Amino acid sequence: MTKGDRIGAAAVAILLFLALIPLVLHGVRSNPAVRGGLALSEDLPQQVPPGVTLAIGDPMTQQVLAYTGWERELPFTVRWANITGGPATTEAFHARAIDVGSGANIPPIRAIWVGIPVKIIAVRLRQQPLLHPIYVLGVAPKADVKTLADLRGKRIAFSPGQAQGVVVLRALHAAGLTPADVTLVDLPTTRINNYNGALGAGIVDVAPIASGALAARYLAEWGSSGGTVIDHGAFRDDPDVLYVRTETLQNPAKAAALQAYVRMWARVAAWRDAHPDEWARLYYVKFLGLSPDAAWAEVERAGHADIPHDWSWMVGYQQETIDLLAKETGRHSFDAEHLFDRRFESVATDGVADYTAPAMQGKSRLNHQENGAL
Repeated sequence: MTKGDRIGAAAVAILLFLALIPLVLHGVRSNPAVRGGLALSEDLPQQVPPGVTLAIGDPMTQQVLAYTGWERELPFTVRWANITGGPATTEAFHARAIDVGSGANIPPIRAIWVGIPVKIIAVRLRQQPLLHPIYVLGVAPKADVKTLADLRGKRIAFSPGQAQGVVVLRALHAAGLTPADVTLVDLPTTRINNYNGALGAGIVDVAPIASGALAARYLAEWGSSGGTVIDHGAFRDDPDVLYVRTETLQNPAKAAALQAYVRMWARVAAWRDAHPDEWARLYYVKFLGLSPDAAWAEVERAGHADIPHDWSWMVGYQQETIDLLAKETGRHSFDAEHLFDRRFESVATDGVADYTAPAMQGKSRLNHQENGAL
């Protein structure tokens, strides 16, 4: 390229850059998240403007909304994503593929640690959580673990970015042990790799597994060879949350839509409590393909929802969890209060009240008939 050609190319590049400046500035002005938009200290907008879409990864709520017809009541468009579990949700947030994620209380902590600012906007607990644990400890056929004290010296599946990782740490604490007393095997769990195979194959001696159908399946497959399950200890493992990228809350239109979704999410939780048989057939049999017996085991293990109107306990529990994970994984601790958007604190309880209203009970029955019996 000659000197003249280089000068010409540079001139074209400069002109192109100057031409793009108005477009870039227009994008900044038109995007509330870019310009700051709604401050986190401002009240939530009450009206959802036309044209709002939320991408949501919450398959349980999705199934109930389709079945009852309540999705039509949402004042915005939903783009559903079949995404569950902490790692998948974190990746989706990183790619900005979803606006709302659902899961246990650990993934929001993990998101902060990997540089994704998020906020919890809804909290669901379980009534009598010690009687309805989400997890038990699966024991490999030849591991010889009958009590928590027997965990000493064992190989334990460990995924620090998921709820199962905290279950392991709390179980060790309940046994008077530390991670130095065992061998933690870094082994994330997914819907496909659910630890049952790792236990059966002897890759690990102990692993946290879901206490319902998954535990029953493990015993059915490996019980005759000596596989067992034991309780993980007297601590609760039940917190379940909705969480979003902080920047999504800075968009006034999406913030208003999120408020409407949280209210509907809580209504769905109340419906599930009131219709356990339908819920078992709808989600666990029809959607997940479980047998009726396995489906009912899942419903029984979940017990009844407890949607708190005050998040103070949950903030304290989250702080304890952050501190525990930080200590055992070498991460920095941070103030749990920063994880919660407490403008949403009463929104979910309003949703429960919506469902328990007499008019809603009749409407719910009509919607079930309209959408077909299971």
